[in-house]
Amino acid sequence: MKKTLLDRFLKYVSIDTQSDENSETTPSTKKQFDLANIVKEELVKLGLKDVTLDENCYLMGTLPANTDKKIPTIGFLAHFDTSPDMSGANIKPNLIEKYKGGDIVLNKEKNIVLSPSVFPELNEHIGHYLITTDGTTLLGADDKAGLTEIISAVEYLVSHPEIKHGTIKVGFTPDEEIGRGVDKFDVGKFKADFAYTMDGSGLGELEYENFNAAEAKLKVNGRNVHPGYSKDKMINSILVAMELNALLPVNQRPEFTQGYDGFFHIIKFEGTVESTSFKYIIRDHDKAKFEQKKKLIQDCVDLLNKRYGEGVIELALKDQYFNMKEQVEPVIHVVDTAQKAMEELDIEPVVVPIRGGTDGARLSYMGLPCPNIFAGGLNFHGKFEFVSLDVMEKATKVILKIIELYSKK
Repeated sequence: MKKTLLDRFLKYVSIDTQSDENSETTPSTKKQFDLANIVKEELVKLGLKDVTLDENCYLMGTLPANTDKKIPTIGFLAHFDTSPDMSGANIKPNLIEKYKGGDIVLNKEKNIVLSPSVFPELNEHIGHYLITTDGTTLLGADDKAGLTEIISAVEYLVSHPEIKHGTIKVGFTPDEEIGRGVDKFDVGKFKADFAYTMDGSGLGELEYENFNAAEAKLKVNGRNVHPGYSKDKMINSILVAMELNALLPVNQRPEFTQGYDGFFHIIKFEGTVESTSFKYIIRDHDKAKFEQKKKLIQDCVDLLNKRYGEGVIELALKDQYFNMKEQVEPVIHVVDTAQKAMEELDIEPVVVPIRGGTDGARLSYMGLPCPNIFAGGLNFHGKFEFVSLDVMEKATKVILKIIELYSKK
């Protein structure tokens, strides 16, 4: 199985599928079709039914049941795109067949080193077959590892017809990395009772809680006057923006939070005396605390508008997604079964809240309960990204074990 996984993964990461948050089309980049078309051909060759790739780069397929037993229809999902944070073009994977520990030189010329002193999770992968970057791009394990695992699991089922299973649905989406992965996903067409996104990271991760998320875009309208004659006249928009940032609690910044802690994260700041624009993402697992955070940023705006004049600060506050927990708990068997699958494979389940969001979070609110399972990659979105082929193999076996457990119920 490892050879199949490796060959498929290397093929997928060789295709640039970076999404673009500044694009207004779906998909945000046409090059995502380059991979989608290849995967579509694979699904057809495997004999899947109802294989469709629509104009928005949503790919679906069905592996029909091979038993008359009543079994739930299970879906598995992954996304095509890679993060805009770093280039996904001309990826040159570095293959380490048996990691012995210590530093991994990604790029000798640029002195780029993947070190357990900075990334201690490397120590958990001694003896593993690792795939890293060459230090100049990201790797694309997010989420081409998940994509590889789903296709490989389906291929295994097709080649082992003696394994009885219900109807299996697969779905692959564009633009997850820019928060638009399921904007045009047709849950009714997919027709699964529930699903799993293969988009987690380390071995054993199983997630059915995620952040509630909002975006706050702010614009400060200043008043520029010659600094020599500006007393009681100038409003320096940069300073007003800095003042607002200082009103937010320092201990609720990402670098001071973990677990269930929420945060305000400033991700963009551009300005002159006349005009400044900046943006935050607001996150919290707890719905009440999430609403409090949104109210706090509105209160800060109101306070400064009273101080400097109405309309000096403009706020556009928009919800992005919500915690899937309340949608998954009524069908908690989807989590319990995944947990049992891992335990039967001697994998210790690590049930943790996602400090982010997945396609599954939004799908859960669209009527498709959708927890998230590990895919094996770590240090996503940058040059220190790596994936363990051993963990990818285990993730593939978890998919197969979930299918097996539901077929036995």
